[in-house]
Amino acid sequence: MADVAPAAAAGVDSGRVGRWLASHVEGLTLPVKFELVSGGRSNLTYRFTDAGGAVYALRRPPLGGVLSTAHDMSREWRFISALAPTPVPVAQPLAYCRDTAVTGAEFYVMGFVDGLVLADRAAGVQLPPPARLRAADQVIDVLVALHSLDPVSVGPGSAGLGELVRRTGYVERQLRRWHAQVHASVSSVSGDLALLALLDEVHDLLARRVPAQRTGIVHGDYRPGNLTFGPDGTVRAVFDWELATTGDPMADLGWLAASWQDPGEDVPPVTPGPSTAPGFPARALVMDRYARLSGRDVSDLPYWVAFARWRSACIGAGVRARYLAGHMADDGYLAQADERADAGVRLAEAARDALRDTW
Repeated sequence: MADVAPAAAAGVDSGRVGRWLASHVEGLTLPVKFELVSGGRSNLTYRFTDAGGAVYALRRPPLGGVLSTAHDMSREWRFISALAPTPVPVAQPLAYCRDTAVTGAEFYVMGFVDGLVLADRAAGVQLPPPARLRAADQVIDVLVALHSLDPVSVGPGSAGLGELVRRTGYVERQLRRWHAQVHASVSSVSGDLALLALLDEVHDLLARRVPAQRTGIVHGDYRPGNLTFGPDGTVRAVFDWELATTGDPMADLGWLAASWQDPGEDVPPVTPGPSTAPGFPARALVMDRYARLSGRDVSDLPYWVAFARWRSACIGAGVRARYLAGHMADDGYLAQADERADAGVRLAEAARDALRDTW
């Protein structure tokens, strides 16, 4: 019997993908129906349902404006496959497609994990008040579990993720990467040349003050907006492993701290989060929990917060430049472009001032 034509979704050739899924995902039955649930400037996530009602998720790169070193699907797949047997909750990895002819890019399929993603204050308010403190505790508990893993012993094979362990320092690699990318993106946008000079100044301060570094697994964008929570505040899964690497775990803590805004704070967060909603603890309490449970020395956290703010400002400046150059379809971003640019300046200034005052 012929399959009913599946529903289409931008970025997915539903006919070809459906046939590929039927031969690579055990138990899946055609037809499948796709729905884009997360898109924009990061990797695209689709929720899809098969004929039997089973629900899955598919991840692929964005449709345009892709930087050369970004959106590595094989990296995401490798990390969730390695972490699936560990205490770190991730979606179940199901299948990986390297054949770009199927839908124009590599992609992978995982189990769909339902729940509430705490992407901003409004989402934080949706979580029942008694669950908000537990959610904050769980954010730290899962991060501690991630940072306790040895990348060499995690994952398939005797070397685990050891092939990803780099000999050069994490900070040095990151400084080179983001400094090069922001210059490649922004140099032709005259309105942002003052910001570029400020980012250069902060880059030099960071480069001169690099602390002693350790090696572990770094998510790269660890925050409540990349986690899904149950109604009791339990973390069900960690998503968006596209920036994952090996390096100093303090980078994750610094990014989390820089995104965990306290009510009334002047410095904008590096990315929105739920922390200003009533019932979420102050940043200092969240960081104290990490120090206590991990046993790590977090005395150099101010450096990592400054680094996170600089990195966020670099990312934001690059995104703004690509929109102004017409390389990205306007999804409402341009209406907030000036506000976002101001936030980038404030983040970079906060990073500069902290580095000057602390060291």
